[in-house]
Amino acid sequence: MSTIEKMSSVKQLYSQSLIYGLSTVVPRFINYLLVPIHTNVLTNPQQYGVVTEFYAYISFFIILLTFGLETGYFRFINKYKGDDTVFNSSFSFVLALSSLFVIAAYFFSGAISDLLGSKYLPIYVTTSALILALDAISALPFAKLRNSNRPIVFSSIKIIGVVINLISNVFFYLVLDPNLLIKYIPDADILYFVFLSNLIQNIVVIILVLYFAGIPSLKINKKILSELLKYSFPVLLAGLSGTTNEAFDRLFIKYLLPKSVDSLYELGIYGASVKLAVLLILFVQMYRFAAEPFFFKTAETKEHRTVYGKSLKYFIIFSILISIVISFNLPILKFFIGRNYRESLYIIPILLLANVFYGLFFNLSFWYKLSDKTIYGLKYTLIGSAITFISNFILIPLIGIYGAAVSRVITYLTMSFLSYIDGKDSGYISLDTSNAKIYSSFLLFIILFSSLILVFLSSIFALIVSNIFVFLFIALLIKKEKIDIWRK
Repeated sequence: MSTIEKMSSVKQLYSQSLIYGLSTVVPRFINYLLVPIHTNVLTNPQQYGVVTEFYAYISFFIILLTFGLETGYFRFINKYKGDDTVFNSSFSFVLALSSLFVIAAYFFSGAISDLLGSKYLPIYVTTSALILALDAISALPFAKLRNSNRPIVFSSIKIIGVVINLISNVFFYLVLDPNLLIKYIPDADILYFVFLSNLIQNIVVIILVLYFAGIPSLKINKKILSELLKYSFPVLLAGLSGTTNEAFDRLFIKYLLPKSVDSLYELGIYGASVKLAVLLILFVQMYRFAAEPFFFKTAETKEHRTVYGKSLKYFIIFSILISIVISFNLPILKFFIGRNYRESLYIIPILLLANVFYGLFFNLSFWYKLSDKTIYGLKYTLIGSAITFISNFILIPLIGIYGAAVSRVITYLTMSFLSYIDGKDSGYISLDTSNAKIYSSFLLFIILFSSLILVFLSSIFALIVSNIFVFLFIALLIKKEKIDIWRK
């Protein structure tokens, strides 16, 4: 493979990342329009704390219900050369599991809401269960669209869904009076319309994705399903690691803060800060949607290491650049959240650093997925979960919500390091180090110089200077890497 062909492969990956990114960046941006609505209508951060907690549970249970079968589908659809039996078996299993989950949530909704506290209604539980089930059921049809190289359809459905969510929120909270609406919905309150809007979104999405991906036959091939579950189970557990670190810090905040502190109030503040830091996760998700099928298809090519190494280098560079831009543009970005939620904005750079290591771990996890050694995912899950639990238990009582953010950094850094140590000789991990010294020196200079301006002059001046240097760095990157941004 020539140098031009290698760059073409990398460009193909990032081009698809850009298209798939529409399904992540645009919906997340639209969700940002929900943040000022929610944080101004729900003026008490306690209310937003309840929302934050419930979506922490949702992010955890969606991993359980999909069972890691998205990755399993990509692995076995290539092994069985596009056999629909892989799709049918995966979908049928997730459908059955999700149906059982909804039934259980319905019958135990009262007990669950009582366990959570007086501010939680049973209708939150049942509606969240339906949201989860529809999310899980749609996961395999979306995976089929990705494998079929239909990123535009994939992205369009995702965007339509979030637009429906936004319209529903605007309708319930700004057009109508939610205090009047609750008279017509038994056992609901003003907070419920956050969940109802999400449910309406998921109903529309499942209809659209099944239309374009095709309605599967509800048949299970026991042999193929057995292979799928055996392969996917460690991936499921590995997925729980990332979700544990993404979700459980919010739960720990509720239960580990001193009794003298209003934990739901602090959780609401933390949840709003996470909304800003999650901008970096958008880039990780863009990359993930294109990278998974791409690297599975190119794993056996001779130039895999070269393509992977160059892709990893660009990923690290852009992750750091995005973190710099977000951190030093907080004087503007803070207006995306309500005035009552801006108390702890300096936690955001810590959360961004954690997200950089999260993305790095995702890249370093390819070696065990491609070599069918997904059991290593279980190893990192157990270690990561242990670190998350221990560090949160130690740090949150000492430094509050900042402890939860530092815990994320420690966990993802450790997991990335362990995955690199285990996989460095696998043949699937490499890093292009060309121009590494000049890039790292320039990025370090931007961070240190802008931080000094922030401390000794003003945040606005730091914003201007950091943005200028970021543009200069991008120009340097384009020149050094000989990137022709105009060539198709």
